[in-house]
Amino acid sequence: MAEKLDPETMRDSSEWLFSFGVIADIQYADLEDGYNYQGSRRRYYRQSLLHLTGAIEEWNKESSMPCCVLQLGDVIDGYNAQYKTSEKSLERVMNTFQMLKVPVHHTWGNHEFYNFSRDYLINSKLNTKFLEDRIAHHPETVPSENYYAYHFVPFPKFRFILLDSYDLSILGIDQSSPKYQQCMKILREHNPNKELNSPKGLFEPQFVQFNGGFSQEQLNWLNDVLTFSDTNQEKVVIVSHIPIYPEASDTVCLAWNYRDALAVIWSHKCVVCFIAGHTHDGGYSEDPFGVHHLDLEGVIEAAPDSQAFGTVHVYSDKMMLKGRGRVPDRIMNYKKELLV
Repeated sequence: MAEKLDPETMRDSSEWLFSFGVIADIQYADLEDGYNYQGSRRRYYRQSLLHLTGAIEEWNKESSMPCCVLQLGDVIDGYNAQYKTSEKSLERVMNTFQMLKVPVHHTWGNHEFYNFSRDYLINSKLNTKFLEDRIAHHPETVPSENYYAYHFVPFPKFRFILLDSYDLSILGIDQSSPKYQQCMKILREHNPNKELNSPKGLFEPQFVQFNGGFSQEQLNWLNDVLTFSDTNQEKVVIVSHIPIYPEASDTVCLAWNYRDALAVIWSHKCVVCFIAGHTHDGGYSEDPFGVHHLDLEGVIEAAPDSQAFGTVHVYSDKMMLKGRGRVPDRIMNYKKELLV
């Protein structure tokens, strides 16, 4: 259960190990403020870069410096493609990230694919696979080149896994490719609407074009990494742009095959937390297997006098999220079988 966090009592009797930063859905564009697709929520396109700058300044001066920052996807807005400013906007955001004193791990969201092809992203600064950890004598834990995913160890006995939630998607790939045809078939089977971004009338509303899913190949790889972590008594944090747990998210903003991802995670005891973005409103729930699902509030809808980022302080028995602005504080205790 997530409890309200009093910053004054952050440090308690359990042992502090390390910290990491989290930020989601910056969606920068050099544009006047606009609104979401429903016209119900204001979006602050220019302000988002100022919020990122503010977040970096705070991380850089924290007494327990984060070991890294997780950027949860949608770093620039899709509107950039329309105005032919995709590369310029990405460069501005990446130059801002350069002020950060620790590494950033970048996840890819739907707005990355509105602006760039998958091939472009693989060769861009948004590809942080060079930060991955290689496990000696365990070739099964090396991800395939067919999807953008990797794992790394920021602290002994803690493994972080970045997943590619657009591994199955019609975004960012050539329409003549077999994979595009396969993904379009999946989408059409579940979504008969003319407008594929509309969940109207769908039994499974997550089957819209702005979402995606995980290939069986990637899920098999995830299973292999989690098997290694189980065997070696590691705790695992999984990172994705799209959430996978309905209780922590708007039901539209879930990965296409979120149930398949949950089935893999629930077959292992090592996973403590699944962190995602995409929903903008944020959300949180602890599932029946003791995995904390944290969906981070989006920067793009944070008003100029607010903020939207957090620092997660990792302890021997729990994680404590210290949120800023729209992001609330949370305490996430590990399940009992993981307490040594």
